[in-house]
This record gives sequence, structure tokens and C-alpha cells, in this order.
Amino acid sequence: MGHVEIPETDISGPAGLAEAPRPRTGGPRNRSVAPEKVWRAPKTAERDHAERPRARKRPDPRVPLLALTDLLGLGVPAWLVLRAGDQPGPLTAAASAALVWTGVRAARGRYTRGLPGESAGAPHGSLGDWLALIGVLAVLVALTGGGLDPATGVVALVPGLAVAVLAGAAGRWRPAARRGRRVLVVGEAEGLDRAVGLLNSRTDHPYRAVAVVPVGPAAPDCGTPVPGRIAPEFAEDDVSTVLGSAFAHDADLVLVTPGPQLDEDRLRRLAWGLHDGGLALCVLSELSGVAAARVRPAAAAGLTLLHVAPPLRRGAQALLKTVVDRAGAALGLLALAPVFFAVAVAVRLSSPGPVFHRQTRQGLHNRPFTMWKFRTMVADAESRREHLAAVNESEGPMFKMRRDPRVTRIGHALRRTSVDELPQLLNVLRGDMSLVGPRPPLPEEVSRYDERELRRLAVRPGLTGLWQVSGRSDLSWQETVSLDLWYVDNWSMATDMGLLARTVRAVTDGRGAY
Repeated sequence: MGHVEIPETDISGPAGLAEAPRPRTGGPRNRSVAPEKVWRAPKTAERDHAERPRARKRPDPRVPLLALTDLLGLGVPAWLVLRAGDQPGPLTAAASAALVWTGVRAARGRYTRGLPGESAGAPHGSLGDWLALIGVLAVLVALTGGGLDPATGVVALVPGLAVAVLAGAAGRWRPAARRGRRVLVVGEAEGLDRAVGLLNSRTDHPYRAVAVVPVGPAAPDCGTPVPGRIAPEFAEDDVSTVLGSAFAHDADLVLVTPGPQLDEDRLRRLAWGLHDGGLALCVLSELSGVAAARVRPAAAAGLTLLHVAPPLRRGAQALLKTVVDRAGAALGLLALAPVFFAVAVAVRLSSPGPVFHRQTRQGLHNRPFTMWKFRTMVADAESRREHLAAVNESEGPMFKMRRDPRVTRIGHALRRTSVDELPQLLNVLRGDMSLVGPRPPLPEEVSRYDERELRRLAVRPGLTGLWQVSGRSDLSWQETVSLDLWYVDNWSMATDMGLLARTVRAVTDGRGAY
């Protein structure tokens, strides 16, 4: 069963199936949804194989345009810079660099449509390509004995990187890119419910489950349309049922949740048919909470293995994080000195008590330290907390209230803008905290942690973090812990830079701050 395609004259499936695109193209899509009735495609054996043309993917017209953009975006500026710098053979050198650039980008998969979770067009992806380009060109110059000035050569390549980053950003802002991928989920009912529930519970990914195809008689409970169903055992119409369901709901990605009824041979046959039909295929792994950058696939003895790299605890990135923390904190304290003075005066005049609030928190490896904040509560707030324990709105060890009566008028404004946290730059400068990381907990909170929650203390606490940009205090305790644990295991400098950028948007939004 190397190829299956739904014939144009087939009217046995859901309404609209004949007009469904085969295969997917970059053009506009028909968003009409088929009537929700369980459908099984006719058995493949009943179809006329001789008259079916083979499904072929049409080439994406954006691919040559992107390659041409890279070629000219690096070649033309490089030629101008080399010529202005009186370098030998500027045209030949620029043309060679442009060809190598497009070759590197092609080799690294920038001209193929990856899964939306892959950041091929992200700035750090283009930067990696650019560094690879410099390495290749350095080897070529050494072998040919070229007389180019290295500094001028590197400067000549910078515009090409800028063009690639801008082109990638433009691609991500296209309506089709922002819409993400429409996903058909295939698997046993329990796996379907889990996969659809997780996909639909969060919005920080580009996948949207539009329909499911259960394997076996059990009915899924995920509330998603069920346009088709396949038998518990292998059947000739497996592929045609999945293809028909995908086309009827305009899905361009099939996500398979493995189980006992989807064995190796059945999954392989399904992959053949889906790829022939122009659909992408993903197989759900039981591995969760691990960033893609930490996973490396390998094959051994006919098995597909996933190597999981350990979290970053030492090495170049850890050292760089420390340097960025200290330098960023020092620059922040200098730049924000006028803000510190203005806020200090406002706090002092608004209510009796000190300007700063000092509190013992637990840091890296559960070591205590003194954390600084601008005071946002009345002076005797700690003694009043016991009387408010009964109205704690958090189900975990953390205490929080939307309308805490201890917060002063100026304190509400400081909390909404997170300005009250700025004195923690002193803690970052001292090394007690980092710019990015889990929030530092109180000792009494840590005393109630279980083993899973204690892992939050495996890294330095941060001034901002993943849960602060994902809802702040509106999140439940378990959601907060899950986000912090993801960061503890998967942080990188690229992640930190992204979270710092998202923090600005979260602060200006103000939601979840109380």
C-alpha cells in the first residue's frame, strides 16, 4: 500500500470531500467543516488503482523567492562593502559568499517547510547559519590564499544576516503562519483525549486539533469532531479514512498517538500513504517537558532512539548567564537611579514605614538570602498575614489575594507595573538571584514542598520568569510549578533573552499583577 488518494468522483465520504485540496498548497483554504457523522472510506481494494494519478506535492512558490532573497540580500551588500574597501575581486568574492550562504541555508533546511514548533526562521537559527557561513568561508580563503581583509569580510556579511532575520520575521507574520497548523489526531481514545486536551489547553504553540480519528470502538471524550474511525486491527482502508478525514477538515498535519493497536508495521504503512497524499506526520512521544534543543534522534538495531541532553548547569552558557546577570544588573541600577529616587519618595510619603521591604527567601540549593523590594504594604503586613490565611486564594503553599487589604494605594500601582521588584537588581548584582529564573519562595512555603516542587531550587531564582510572562498571579499553583520546572530543565541564553523581551509586554499589559 504505497499510495492512496481519494478519487474526485468519490462521494461516499463527508460532503465537500471532493473539493478538498489534494495535496496541500500555499493558497487560501476552504474553511467549511463537513457534517459530523462517522464515516469510513471504501476499502482500497474496491477502487480502480490503474486510473488513479499519483498524488504529488506542488512546489512551494515561496521557496525560490526565499532563496533569491538570501542570495541577493547577502551578495549585493557584500559586493558594495568589498568594493568600497578596495578588496581584491569584490564581485567574485561576493558571488561566492552568496552561493555558499544559500547552500548553508539549504543544507540546514531553511527552504523546506518544517513543523511550526521548529524555529527555522527565528533569529538564533539565522545566526547559526551565519556563523557556519563564516566558518566555511574562512576555510575557503585559507585554501585559496585570498587576500581579503578578515574584518572587512565579516562586515560585508552582516547585511545578509539582517536580511535573513527580517525575511524570517515577515514569514512568521504571514496570516497562514500566524494561523499555525490544523491537526488531525489519530489514536486510541485515551491517547486522543490526552493529546487534544493538552493542545487545546494552551496557546503558546501553533497547533490546533480540528478533528480526531479513533482507533477501535471506544469513543473519545475530547469534544472534537470525529469524521472517521479505523478498526482495531490493520485494514486496507486505514490510510484512505485518515486522508479523507484530514481533507474534509482541511488539516495539513496528522498527529499519531501510539498504542497497542498502532504497531510498527501499521504506523509505517500509514506514513507511506500520508506522505504520498501530501500530509505531514508527527508521532507523539511519551517524553514531555523537554525542549526540542535537548533531544537528538538516533537509530540503533532498527530502533529509533531519542538522546536527551542534561540540563545546563555549567559550561559556556552558564558562565555567559552569570556575566549577563551581573552586567545587566549594574547597568540597570545606573540607568534606573532616577526611578529609584522617585519611587522611594512616593513610598515614604504615602504611608508610615520604611521605603524598602526586606524578606528572607530561599535561593539556589535552598540557601536563604535577604531579598529587597519597594514596600507596597502597610508596615505590619507580616503580622496581619495569619488573620488572612483563611481567605488565601492559592491552593498551594503560596499566599495570594486579588484584593489584599494590606496593600497601600501606591503599592497597587507599583505591583501592577512590577516596579516594586526593581531593588532585586541588587540581589542579582550580589549573585543571590538571576535576571531570569523561578521566583524565590518563602521558607515556610519551601517547608511544604514535595520532591517535585523542590526542584525549582536547582537554579538561581530570577527577577522574572516563565510564569511571570504566562499569566502571573492568575495561574494556579500547579501551573506555576510546571512552568518553573520546564525552565529549570530547559533554560538557555536564547530562552532568557526571549523571556526578558516578553516581560516588557507582560508588564505593560498588567494582567495577573496583584
